Amino acid sequence: MNLYTFGKVLVKTALTPLYRFEVIGLEKFPKEGGVLLCSNHIHALDPPVVGMTAPRTVHFMAKEELFKLPVLGPLLPKVHAFPVKRGMSDREALRSALKVLKSGEVMGLFPEGTRSTDGILKKGLSGAGFFALRGDADVVPCAIIGPYKTFRKVKVVYGEPIAMAPYRERKASADEVTEVIMDRIQTILDEYKENK
Repeated sequence: MNLYTFGKVLVKTALTPLYRFEVIGLEKFPKEGGVLLCSNHIHALDPPVVGMTAPRTVHFMAKEELFKLPVLGPLLPKVHAFPVKRGMSDREALRSALKVLKSGEVMGLFPEGTRSTDGILKKGLSGAGFFALRGDADVVPCAIIGPYKTFRKVKVVYGEPIAMAPYRERKASADEVTEVIMDRIQTILDEYKENK
């Protein structure tokens, strides 16, 4: 068992007694090929929860400060995280993310860039559209529906993949594609919040 798989089991063991996770839409998740997994961001637990529930290994960017922490820092690269400087203008991080996508793997991204304190989906950063257009991958929208309250249900909903080929063919802008991604996440939030 590698460290990522061990971490996934550990996170599931730690969090499942606290929250009633309901995972929806796993059958829609592409079984192979590059995937840009884009989710809303409502809590610090979102990255491990996405990593725990997604059916494939997910690579994440993490703020570079975390890599300097004594215990966590050395572990992060072993669970497929890589550092990014704040502001989404870190060229090395951009190259690393594109390499993940072009290698046919899954890159996890929170397009809002930071947590939403009120649970309302914020405007996405254009970096999401940039990766979607430049990476050889389709986009899987994901919605995490909380709140994270002990013994309450937390839904993780994976939506239909968004094919990027048509947007690449007509040379759509990164901003336009980011808006498409955020609209799809909002649609999932609206649908499943109503049925909570």
